[in-house]
Amino acid sequence: MNKIEKKQLKSVFWRSFALQGAFNYERMQNVGYMYAMLPVIKKLYRNKEDQAAAITRHLEIFNTTPAVVPTIMGISAAMEEENANNPAFDVQSINAVKASLMGPLAGIGDSIFWGTVRIIAAGIGVSIAKDGNLFGPLLFLVLYNLPNILVRILGLKLGYQVGVNSLDRIQKEGLMDKIMAVATIVGLCVVGGMVATMLNITTPLKWNISGAEIVVQDILDQILPKMLPLAFTFGIYKLLKKASITKITIGIIIFGIAVHLIGIL
Repeated sequence: MNKIEKKQLKSVFWRSFALQGAFNYERMQNVGYMYAMLPVIKKLYRNKEDQAAAITRHLEIFNTTPAVVPTIMGISAAMEEENANNPAFDVQSINAVKASLMGPLAGIGDSIFWGTVRIIAAGIGVSIAKDGNLFGPLLFLVLYNLPNILVRILGLKLGYQVGVNSLDRIQKEGLMDKIMAVATIVGLCVVGGMVATMLNITTPLKWNISGAEIVVQDILDQILPKMLPLAFTFGIYKLLKKASITKITIGIIIFGIAVHLIGIL
């Protein structure tokens, strides 16, 4: 039986810090994720073809808060271990679980680390550094990175343990579909909230008809608030199936400049 040892988990932990080292707008953190999983892949799969398949599997698009990534890596490691020892294991579920966890954990991780810990640590550090005390920036680094590292360590261990102890039960009782459905719903809620709060697209168009001013944006808001951001999001989603991220990004820039000059948006 192929079994992951502490040595491989330690390697995954240290390699997880390189997650953003090859960040790209095509598949985001995928290269860093695959790099961190390499020790596990080499330990579990002796066959070169199996190793190549696992590497390709973990090169799919991935993006979430770096601090919580080791938790997902621990689960992935447990699922890869099960796949290496169980011929009947559904290998597609490995990436399905990764994709389902990205959104919910990103929402939690961003709120805790970017929105809370970082702000508190910076506030304390700045209050000390403003008087010329060099301990200020050092204290900021400690206050921010200590919980960050602890979450990485505990998350990796918990993710692997939960994965190992729960996979058999999850598969036998058919819980995987339910878990993925719930995670998908939460992820869609997070994405929907981001579209509504972070994507600000409005139109300045208005007309005077018989002395009455008609504001197009007011009409759209009465029909469906945030209609334009939603339509724009669905449009980009459809384009993702036909063009690369780079082309879409350039297209968005050109489109934005054009509609602004024309005065439509």
